[in-house]
Amino acid sequence: MVKVGIMICDRNRTCTGNKCFKSIIERDGAFAEYLKGEPIEVVGWMACGGCPGERLEAAPADMKKYGAEIIYLASCYLAGYPICPYIEDHKKYIETVVGLPVKVGTHPMPSNYIKTHTKAGDWKRDGADKWLKGIMGSQEDADKYDSTNPNFLKK
Repeated sequence: MVKVGIMICDRNRTCTGNKCFKSIIERDGAFAEYLKGEPIEVVGWMACGGCPGERLEAAPADMKKYGAEIIYLASCYLAGYPICPYIEDHKKYIETVVGLPVKVGTHPMPSNYIKTHTKAGDWKRDGADKWLKGIMGSQEDADKYDSTNPNFLKK
């Protein structure tokens, strides 16, 4: 069993986490590396607290106390416009001070976000490619997580 903590961007502080949890259950996006039979326990879900990361000092450490072995900075860090300018800072702080590995991204990036950010050019401008690698899957995955898609949540 792996125990994970998920930190979300404060712009999405009211997020229900449905796409992140779906990606855990279905082993999509960043969670594709785990076998379907391997349990994943989410020990913490917390917003960063707003720029530059008000909850950064406490939240990951609390998740570690509850057994987190890795912290995921959710896909919303990259989905908003512009992307979070503190991704590198958050990752470095958690890895060096808290002592846990960090992965950026959770669920596959939805098609509507890919189209918007491609048109806006901010992912390219802000060097988001290095963070998007693990969550830019197939077109099928992108469509599956696009809540504007008429087939969203339909099997």
